[in-house]
Amino acid sequence: MKKTKRLLFLDDVRFPVEAYHYTRQDFFLRGDWHIVQNYDQFVSWIRKKGLPEMISFDHDLADEHDPKADTQEWVEKTGYECAKWLVAYCLDQHMDIPEFYCHSMNPVGKKNITSLLNNFKAIKN
Repeated sequence: MKKTKRLLFLDDVRFPVEAYHYTRQDFFLRGDWHIVQNYDQFVSWIRKKGLPEMISFDHDLADEHDPKADTQEWVEKTGYECAKWLVAYCLDQHMDIPEFYCHSMNPVGKKNITSLLNNFKAIKN
């Protein structure tokens, strides 16, 4: 029996098939994506189930907010925060970053996520 890949999709509003419509990446048409919508779900999923074979990141996760300790301003935990946590997790566990893609429509956020993860991969190798 063929083992199915474990795929993790981080997005607060979209589903993988919707990401296909603007990325044209065929892997978004697979039906075996696990969807997490915020930082806490992302961290919890990986801690419980281990690293997936692939993660697709959104940057803007608008529903997740934490107050800054020293001000009344609210700051969202973004996909970039998830990527930073993933790097720390992989360092602690002596693991490689899984395959990844960033489907975010935020060009700066997308660049930040992909740069962080690509730099970690380059340093690991």
